[in-house]
Amino acid sequence: MRSVKLLVTLALVAAAVVGCGGQKAPADNRVRGVDTAERARRVAEAWEGSEAARVWSRGYYPLGDAVQLPDGAFHNDADKRAYATQNFTLQALLPDTAKKQAKVRWRDGDSLTLPLASARETYDKVARGGNPGPALTVTAARLGEMTVPTSRGTATVPAWLFTVKGYDTPLKRVAVTPSELPRSPIGAIAERTDELMPLVGLDTVARDGRTLTVRAEHGGCDDGPAVDVFEAEGSVVFSASIRGTADGPCTSESRVEKLTVKLRRPVADRILLDAFTGRPVPPRQQSARPAR
Repeated sequence: MRSVKLLVTLALVAAAVVGCGGQKAPADNRVRGVDTAERARRVAEAWEGSEAARVWSRGYYPLGDAVQLPDGAFHNDADKRAYATQNFTLQALLPDTAKKQAKVRWRDGDSLTLPLASARETYDKVARGGNPGPALTVTAARLGEMTVPTSRGTATVPAWLFTVKGYDTPLKRVAVTPSELPRSPIGAIAERTDELMPLVGLDTVARDGRTLTVRAEHGGCDDGPAVDVFEAEGSVVFSASIRGTADGPCTSESRVEKLTVKLRRPVADRILLDAFTGRPVPPRQQSARPAR
């Protein structure tokens, strides 16, 4: 069998992928008769000037982690493990707030009003553990702000600030949900293959706006994933594939690998698109509401 006949679970990520890439796709790299470089170009053209692009330009779509750790985190392996397993102990009353909405503010003066999550709702997104292992202790919480890279540049967003025992600065967690994703003006590829498949997700966008880290899947008997990039005026389209596949017996397993890629110019306000799905997808730990 092909080395990347991945588990059925891979199908679940098709609706939640985002990506970026490395070098330009070769012209003869085809997916069932479809040139993948041509597919990337068509995705970019479909979004250019579309209603979906207009909606995207006015929404709140974060490109960074929803959590900002305390300074110096973490002091020891026990604290690292506690955070990794989301194991927290609450030794404080979480405050109520009369505010039901709050503003996301961009540096250019634009703002967007969104529903505000309560301290309890936000805490529960951070503390999902409950195992007998090491735990981090939260002793207080208050409403504040944090800065987050977004598709429209850096934004100041409302956040709940949790005081963690043993740390001088709080753990911050964004208190608003990303905007609803627009409906894509172009459909997805019908079937994934080694030559074109969706990415798992976007991890980070560096301060230079050009260096991106993504996660891509591959199988147990190949040379790993590859991610190609097509840069357009208003978008960046990424195509994920598998390198070095071969016929023959192979274990059916899925692996995820991080890839670091450098664009020719900063992302800025360009839309990050996936060639396979034809749509933008939220990054790691950020779940935008799907289009209806």
